[in-house]
Amino acid sequence: MVQKQGASADPTATEPKKRRRVGFSSVDTGLEAKDCIKIYLVSSKEEVGSTDSFCIEPVDLNSSFDDDGKIYGYKGLKITIWVSSLSFHAYADIAFESTTDGGKGITDLKAALQRIFAETLVESEEEFLQTFSTQKNLIRYMVTTGEVLQCKTSNGQISYCSGQLGATTSDLQVVRLVVGKTAAGNLYSHLIPLVLLLVDGSSPIDVVDPRWELYVLIQNKIDEKGDIYNILLGLTAVYRFYHYPDSSRLRLSQILVLPPYQHKGYGRYLLEALNDVAVSENVHDLTVEEPLDYFQHVRTCVDVLRLHKFDPIKDAVNSAVSQLKQGKLSKKTHTPRLMPATSVIEDARKSLKINKKQFLQCWDVFLYLGLDPVDKYMEDFVGIISNRMKEDLIGKDSGAGGKRVVEVPSEYEPEMSFVMFRSQAGEATGTVQIDENQPNQEEQLQQLVEERVKEIKSVAEKVSSQISPASEAS
Repeated sequence: MVQKQGASADPTATEPKKRRRVGFSSVDTGLEAKDCIKIYLVSSKEEVGSTDSFCIEPVDLNSSFDDDGKIYGYKGLKITIWVSSLSFHAYADIAFESTTDGGKGITDLKAALQRIFAETLVESEEEFLQTFSTQKNLIRYMVTTGEVLQCKTSNGQISYCSGQLGATTSDLQVVRLVVGKTAAGNLYSHLIPLVLLLVDGSSPIDVVDPRWELYVLIQNKIDEKGDIYNILLGLTAVYRFYHYPDSSRLRLSQILVLPPYQHKGYGRYLLEALNDVAVSENVHDLTVEEPLDYFQHVRTCVDVLRLHKFDPIKDAVNSAVSQLKQGKLSKKTHTPRLMPATSVIEDARKSLKINKKQFLQCWDVFLYLGLDPVDKYMEDFVGIISNRMKEDLIGKDSGAGGKRVVEVPSEYEPEMSFVMFRSQAGEATGTVQIDENQPNQEEQLQQLVEERVKEIKSVAEKVSSQISPASEAS
């Protein structure tokens, strides 16, 4: 007899109840542009495709890709960009395994790269390879519209030239291109991508403003046929301001030496050419817009060597060093600032076009170089630097003035309403950098002093072989 299973029995009693599974696609977190893009600077078509070519490291690639600087929608993405050092055209080789919208869309790579390289970006590799022959003389053609300022031959001797580029075949030349009168705008348009990629915090200059001047450093090369062509080693963009009543001021806004030619003295060479222009044209002075630390180091080294040959400064340095060597300055009621007379600063500006702020950067180096032995007087030297920075930056009750920012009531925009003034007790040479209300103010000041002393030592070490300390001391 077969037992019949009751109809009321639960059919699921002998096996677990099945549950519906809900799947979620993986969230696309995006790719950092710097992690999937490589940029190579190449000088011939044979270098294209070789990872042994010179790879440049941009300051910031992410800013060109959406708001958060990431690339979305690609798996296995690899972008290789080749930039010609002859014409500065670019070609992008884009490779990836697949694309999918992971919730953030799929980044338009072509549009993003177009924002970076603009008109210099070509469509195909074949077109890019052709530029090495068709655009080989682009730089030479453009700089012929400018004025050759300085020539340097292979033996290292500097000579001064005038006229157009075709008049000389020396190795190095600095050519001035004035916007509106030459091909400066066209040349700069080719260079904008590299300027933005390699110069931190840069923005393009106005290529229709005639007060902009480009100073380009080029090298003459000879090809296998014996024809001369030019390669661009570096450039600087300078703005010429009006200075009352009948003069002008030069402000260096951008300076770039292309990566393959960096650390070979070309940046200094460009700077020295600008100094020569400032002196020969008797401008009011030459200033630099927000110099980066490394450039400021080079600039100070150059100006210290120039001032070393400037006789009016020697007596002032000797007098200050003698006073410093009297010792125990930190124990005096009023620590001397050991600053040069205003007339000395003005003489340097008139003759060498070094502005006051830059002169004082160099002045501290001369004081340090005059210390012999250094260890014996270092405490007093650091004390002088510390007291001077304290007075200049936060204007303590030490008798010397400083720049002060004071909030004032305003109906216009309260958070942005203030006045700045300089106290009558002295003259400030720095900027407001320390928050007077912070409890760690002394720590902030100490850090600034240590950085300043380190900077002074670094410059002194660089120039000491070319300067005799004995000639600066009494």
